[in-house]
Amino acid sequence: MTKVPNPIDRHVGARVRMRRMMIGMSQEKLGESLGLTFQQVQKYEKGTNRISASRLQQISETLNIPLAYFFKGAPVSEGSPNAGFAEGNPEEGYASDFVMTAEGLSLNRAFARITDAKIRKRIVDLIVALAEGEGA
Repeated sequence: MTKVPNPIDRHVGARVRMRRMMIGMSQEKLGESLGLTFQQVQKYEKGTNRISASRLQQISETLNIPLAYFFKGAPVSEGSPNAGFAEGNPEEGYASDFVMTAEGLSLNRAFARITDAKIRKRIVDLIVALAEGEGA
């Protein structure tokens, strides 16, 4: 029986991946700076292997990001006193999951470079129309 990664481990790993990609660092380069193989970095990013506190501190320093970044938007476990009281839109998780992909990051970067607000609005309208067309 295969073990399913813990949702928190998957979330933290995905945040490591997103930050690494945002700064244009390869898995090999991150692994090299941590004294690991790129395969180990892959396992961390997928949540297959848990990241220890000391290793997460090392990753945060290497990626030049505060530790809290890795837990932003993390799922709340059922036993938590905050379970059932999460605020916000349920689609936010979906959006952040998309932004953490290579396509999402690329789209976000390109969209941010468009300075004309009217063009950005037209692009959003186009995407909404395309998405509605797929649902038909």
